[in-house]
Amino acid sequence: METHMTQEPHIARVFDRDLEAVQAIIMKMGGLVEDAILGASEALTARDEELAAKVRKNDAQIDALEDQVNTEAARVLALRAPAAGDLRTVLTVMKISANLERIGDYAKNMGKRTGVLAQMPAVDGTDGSLRRMAKAVQLMLKDVLDAYISRDAELAEDVRQRDREVDQMYNAIFREYLTHMLEDPRNITPCMHLHFIAKNIERMGDHVTSIAEQVIYLVTGEFPDEDRPKEDSTSFAGVDGTP
Repeated sequence: METHMTQEPHIARVFDRDLEAVQAIIMKMGGLVEDAILGASEALTARDEELAAKVRKNDAQIDALEDQVNTEAARVLALRAPAAGDLRTVLTVMKISANLERIGDYAKNMGKRTGVLAQMPAVDGTDGSLRRMAKAVQLMLKDVLDAYISRDAELAEDVRQRDREVDQMYNAIFREYLTHMLEDPRNITPCMHLHFIAKNIERMGDHVTSIAEQVIYLVTGEFPDEDRPKEDSTSFAGVDGTP
């Protein structure tokens, strides 16, 4: 009995160290994803093909970190046999890393489209709206990672609600592109590419919202009661083969 009691604190300390290591990977991954969003947005605005290529190349680092999170989490599950609360933490970490990886993929897709758009005439007044939308999503991601570290369910819920604003931005951009295409058929091809980029950014917001819901679950043990706020009124879904 004495041996069992002395082992339990040791096991808890080892689990905490393992969890801290995985959490450090998550934060590094989050920082890279934030950089990818901002880099992809900047590359689009400047039609900077070199920066767009860098964003695409750096996505491999994000993918590698997700693999590392999954490997470490699987090791913890196999060796530590965590109790219910700790198991929730490990599973949440894995889901957060999966969402971060998807956001990185959308940033990479933006980089691909930027290379195409660089060869086309610019459509006046379209880049500013996309840049503001990307910045809003990047700030949501920053805040939700802060919420994860501080276990702040209120901040996570605030991020979750802000996804409405991103959807509203997307709806406005969608209408703007339709106007440009109707006014001049030469705008149709570049506006279609710009629309795909806008949809990519909107889907980034959805994945940040998923992270916020995971943080709320981690802190409270329950997912939010109400359905996720959505204000995307367009019929487009599934961009560049990504869910």
